[in-house]
Amino acid sequence: MIYLTETAAEHATSFLSARDYAIGLRFGVKASGCSGFAYVLEVADRELPNDKIFEDKGVKIYVEEDNLIYIDGTTLDWQTKGLNSGFAFINPNETASCGCGESFSTDSQ
Repeated sequence: MIYLTETAAEHATSFLSARDYAIGLRFGVKASGCSGFAYVLEVADRELPNDKIFEDKGVKIYVEEDNLIYIDGTTLDWQTKGLNSGFAFINPNETASCGCGESFSTDSQ
């Protein structure tokens, strides 16, 4: 399961409603950085054959099945730090992250 905080759901709903083609959020990981993976969050415009679909607080979240081992149970939050705002990821599978915070690793690697 993938979860959204109330604040993240409000921002996602607003963001998605401004795009005619949006059906939800696409959430996953890609190989990147010194720790192994980076989060990927973008607008989903179609369902892929191996997608798992989650819905929380009215927002659909599409995750390719092979990504679930790394992000199952993650909560997407919306955070503001100084002048920057954006999604933050609270991932119970994350065991380490790089010093700059751009990548992470899990025991599943």
